[in-house]
Amino acid sequence: MNPQKYAKFVDDKSSPLIEKFINVLMRGGKKTIARKVFADMLKIIQKADEKKPAEDVFTLAIENIKPRVEVKAKRVGGSVYQIPVEVAPKRQQTLAIRWLLANCRKGSGKPMAAKLATEILAAAKNEGASVKKREDVQKMAEANKAYAHLARY
Repeated sequence: MNPQKYAKFVDDKSSPLIEKFINVLMRGGKKTIARKVFADMLKIIQKADEKKPAEDVFTLAIENIKPRVEVKAKRVGGSVYQIPVEVAPKRQQTLAIRWLLANCRKGSGKPMAAKLATEILAAAKNEGASVKKREDVQKMAEANKAYAHLARY
């Protein structure tokens, strides 16, 4: 692969997390629109929190949303048990992005960039609907801790 050929397509501020987020945000193959929404969201975050760079706030929000454990349904002897399992790092990131976008897409009336910025600023402070979703998942895993021994079946 020739690096000069692809250099013009690489954004120097971009990271794998940002690229993944943009790809999940994208609808109908409209990547330029998704990039524009992401850039507008970063501008809104930067205005709201001028002390930290917007990319750092975004990364912190994703870290706060990532679940550590989740429950998986497992059938053992005719009964279905909710068994708590640790979440792989890649799945943590995927779930965090999915929950964040799902909560932003629910609301209406404001532009997507504004809804994303609001939710990300809340998540950076450990508040908001996405963080509540993570806490609910972790509480469910904690409640079903008694079935952890069934994970090996």
